Amino acid sequence: MSREGVDHALRARAAERDRISGDLLDLESHTTFQVLKDATLSGATRQRWAHAKSALSRLWVLHDAYLAVLRDAERTRALRGRPGADRLAELTALLTGPSVVLPTAVRPVEQRSLLPESDARLTLDEAVLRMDAAFREVTGALSEVDAVWSALLPRLDAADALLRTVTGLRDRLGETIDLTSPADELRDLRAAVVADPLGAAGADGELARVTRVLDDRRADLERALRARDEYGRRREDLLAALDRVRAAESEARLAHGAVVVKISLPSSAAPRSTAGELAGMLDALDVAADGWLSRAVRLSALEGATRDAENRARTTAKALYGLVSRRDELRGRLGACQAMAVRKGRAEDPVAAGLYERARLLLWSAPCDLTRAAEAVELYQRAIHGGGR
Repeated sequence: MSREGVDHALRARAAERDRISGDLLDLESHTTFQVLKDATLSGATRQRWAHAKSALSRLWVLHDAYLAVLRDAERTRALRGRPGADRLAELTALLTGPSVVLPTAVRPVEQRSLLPESDARLTLDEAVLRMDAAFREVTGALSEVDAVWSALLPRLDAADALLRTVTGLRDRLGETIDLTSPADELRDLRAAVVADPLGAAGADGELARVTRVLDDRRADLERALRARDEYGRRREDLLAALDRVRAAESEARLAHGAVVVKISLPSSAAPRSTAGELAGMLDALDVAADGWLSRAVRLSALEGATRDAENRARTTAKALYGLVSRRDELRGRLGACQAMAVRKGRAEDPVAAGLYERARLLLWSAPCDLTRAAEAVELYQRAIHGGGR
């Protein structure tokens, strides 16, 4: 190599050295590296990190040997401003030849030989390639571990916070909920994820299950807390709702009494009163000795049952009055059919006249059988249009 070639190579190698040194410093300051370095690992992670540490040891041995060659080259070049042919040859050998010496590693006795073993010799480029392979092995292990920890540790922290929230709600209410099981499961999950993240394949599902349990507990306790704090107002609302139920059920009974004399109804159509039963449930809530978890569920159920009872009573009254309207609609339809029969000259037809009379008697009898009356009107209409029996 010429003097210019040597100087150019030395500048390139210096930049390369600085970049490699910076990458190694970043590696050793990496958070996951710092944790793994002092962690007590187990399972697949311990095995994976053992290989990574072995690669890291090789990397540092290579790096030290690599730096030693560069220092020799820089010192040699600094001896003279214009090196002669011998110096240039020496520098060329250092920069391009197999100048990086790797001492033979001490091996276990069962792997040794009595024959002499020579040290490995590499060029600077070969040394960099080997350092890069070792560096990638270490960073690959870091990436795998970091991916699991980044995914699970924040969720474990959130689950621990959720457990503290649930515990606080339980204590505020004075409930006797046993949270030992989820607490133990979270502790064991964290220990497993920290010690063996690469072997924690089932941790994601287990964590999701424990979190769901705690979420359900929190929802129950928050509902119970609201029920305790809002009980006075909700009780007043229930009393007003019960008054509406009584009014709606009274209206349904009146409707049934008015309709049953006009329309034939089955015995099951008689409205059933539930206001008294609901009022009894409210009274029972007032004197309940159980905790607010149970009372909150019963309170919500009673509110829903009260709404349903009012809606059911109003729907029943509307349906009952609708039966009378249906009868009147059939009467109007029968009259329209008779007018059409007159226009068509079929009013005197014995069959049509008989069908008309049968429908009329059904519709104007009390109580009216709406099913039979509707069938009779349909038969008469079909006869008027030429579709009778």
